[in-house]
Amino acid sequence: MSKPKVLKSGEFLVDEIQANDIFIPEEFNEEQLMIAQTIQDFLDTEVYPQLDQIDTGDISLMRDIMKKSGELGLMGISIPEEYGGFGQSFVTQMLAAERVGAGYSFSVAFMAHCGIGTLPIMYYGNEYQRQHYVTKLASGEFIGAYCLTEPGAGSDANAGKTHATLSEDEKHYILNGSKMWITNANFADIQTVFAKIGNDRVLSAFIVERNYPGVVVNPDEKKMGIKGSSTAQIFYNDVKVPVENLVGERGEGFRIALTILHMGRLKLGANVLGASKKSINDSVRYAIDRKQFNASISTFGAIKYKLAEQVIKTFALESAIYRVSADIDNQILLNKANGNDPGRATIEGISFYAVEAAILKVYGSEVLDYVVDEGVQIHGGMGYSAEMHIEKAYRDSRINRIFEGTNEINRLLVLDTAMKKAMKGEYDLFGPAEKAFAEIDNLTDGKVAGEGYYAEKLRYLRNFKKAALLAIHAANKAFGKQFIREQEVMNNLTNMIMETYISECVALRVEKMESMKGAETVSLYKDMLNVYLYDAASLIRKQGMDAVNAFASSDEEANTLSKAIETLTTVAGVNTKEARRRIADKLIEEQVYKF
Repeated sequence: MSKPKVLKSGEFLVDEIQANDIFIPEEFNEEQLMIAQTIQDFLDTEVYPQLDQIDTGDISLMRDIMKKSGELGLMGISIPEEYGGFGQSFVTQMLAAERVGAGYSFSVAFMAHCGIGTLPIMYYGNEYQRQHYVTKLASGEFIGAYCLTEPGAGSDANAGKTHATLSEDEKHYILNGSKMWITNANFADIQTVFAKIGNDRVLSAFIVERNYPGVVVNPDEKKMGIKGSSTAQIFYNDVKVPVENLVGERGEGFRIALTILHMGRLKLGANVLGASKKSINDSVRYAIDRKQFNASISTFGAIKYKLAEQVIKTFALESAIYRVSADIDNQILLNKANGNDPGRATIEGISFYAVEAAILKVYGSEVLDYVVDEGVQIHGGMGYSAEMHIEKAYRDSRINRIFEGTNEINRLLVLDTAMKKAMKGEYDLFGPAEKAFAEIDNLTDGKVAGEGYYAEKLRYLRNFKKAALLAIHAANKAFGKQFIREQEVMNNLTNMIMETYISECVALRVEKMESMKGAETVSLYKDMLNVYLYDAASLIRKQGMDAVNAFASSDEEANTLSKAIETLTTVAGVNTKEARRRIADKLIEEQVYKF
């Protein structure tokens, strides 16, 4: 059996793969599903019955629940066996993150511990640090926190003022400064703290134990949502940190922070997927039970529209999540085969897909915001009541557009990172863009007689990519070195790229499902694909037109580019009303998300 073709990060813009080359959720094995079920059972027994008490900010309760999850082994899913974990694949880690994502505040605390609170030490630490700290973090004996953000620094991590000075006897670093918005602050035993040593211009990373003299944790912040998670400011006043607690090399902290953020963005995408499915389940059950005008509101077309859109967007997010997760597993294997340290091979494999990580963070957080907003609307007045889970979900969702770098930062990163990777020679972006631009006067939609269903969809995708490439080339030509300052246009282009990638993920998943299960089983999924591509075409066209009108130097250039984008975003009409009704009817029949 031939190996699947794997694209580099961002390469989807200029290349394509076959449906059989991607991984889809329908391929989860028995062990993966068992892990997912274990997490679901834990949420059902330990988290959901105590949600109200958790939301009071009961730190001891949250710590107890966290400890129980550690005793079950849930904290060790991504940790190698030699350090007390289970060494699961990245796909499995993402499935676990998805299921945990339905856990409201618990999800935030758990993921902060298992991800950014543990993995910097696992991936960049030395053997002593792994044995001494990671083993206890994997079991839940220690709880971890990640301390990067500072007052006044915000998204510019390297602007932080926290500093470390080597002691005269060279046995300790003396740490001074403060960190803010630190998740798990008031019950974490171990903190990964970023600071500059001496006059260094870049950060280093340190393992700081909470009980070191001089570590002071403020009371928890009062927040709009995720009220059960501990979030506080931490101060470091002449804290003596043993020199052996330096993580990685001196000055490597900024690299550690960036790579861990890429991982955090990916896992946030999985978290919000789980939260989205939970909110869909709450929405459809309420819609079925709620009666108006002597009928269940689930029979109303306006409600079916909302339910179907919730499903379509969630299905699309899921398709992208597991496609890139399998790509990452393949990249990790390649890194290990090249002789890299297993920890660094893993994190470098994860951070390699920086373009997709930013896409999933933005797209996923905005999907969840849509789902919970419409969930509240479906609940009507009850959606505004704290009695209902959807009220909590609505408040908790809002932070995800800020977590792991704001969506504004991540939108800029999508395009900027894709272009930088191309300039480094990782793939050819500008050649195909120039070729598309050179052929603009003879452009057609490429339709051929007798093309099949999937051939048509893949043609749409090729056209979407070409539209994005044309816009990127023309904008780059117009702005030159000032392009990075044109954030509105960069956002337009990122939105084109993002919709194209998600569309391709949905198309490839549905095609692979049909090859696995037969055409008669995927009619509903074709409805999802048809609606998604139809809507994506309009979104891509609008974003492309907005970009063109922002940089075109003449009416002639604007007309030429606009006509090209319109041609490339032309798709066949779809009866979206009936397609959405079929999707909603299936959800209503099952009373739970089972797509």
